[in-house]
Amino acid sequence: MNIRSKLIRKTTARFIFIIGLFLMILGTTFLFGPMEGRSRLSLFIAFLLVVMGVFCAVFAIKLNKQTAYLFLATFFFLSGIFLLLLALDIIPLSLTEAWPLLSVISGASLLPLALRRRGGFKPSYFVSSCVFIILGLVMLIFSLNIVPITFRQFIQEWWPVLVILSGLILVLISLSVRKKINPGEEVKSGERT
Repeated sequence: MNIRSKLIRKTTARFIFIIGLFLMILGTTFLFGPMEGRSRLSLFIAFLLVVMGVFCAVFAIKLNKQTAYLFLATFFFLSGIFLLLLALDIIPLSLTEAWPLLSVISGASLLPLALRRRGGFKPSYFVSSCVFIILGLVMLIFSLNIVPITFRQFIQEWWPVLVILSGLILVLISLSVRKKINPGEEVKSGERT
């Protein structure tokens, strides 16, 4: 058997394995679908996101842990699991109530980027991740009506605090970029940068 035919057989076997795995997961997902009028479309979308997350993870591993694929893998996988839990009523909320959790998922998906980026830890990704998580949690408080005021009233009364927090976030990101540009330099007190 020559090298070309071995390569074709190996590629075909991988393709068949992927299709088989896909069908097994899809069938398992739809097995839960008929229970009490669950939406098959929402189950399929959740399943599709989980599969996309797995494929992006495979690409991240095959392509030397490319950070874009790492983010996409984490985001798609967590979003798919979240939507699957919503569709199966394991999370007893509607999507209109639980949508801020997608912001929390986005923030959680940025954490691997902060830790796996070439050159070590990236504070700018970490700060961005924390911002998405905090923003999602704050929006969730209003979405679930935990506080007696609306989001609009909160913004009208507390907008100066939001401006201060925005400035703090920009300063932290700026400091992390400055450290990367001048890693060995120390600024003496009294000197301007």
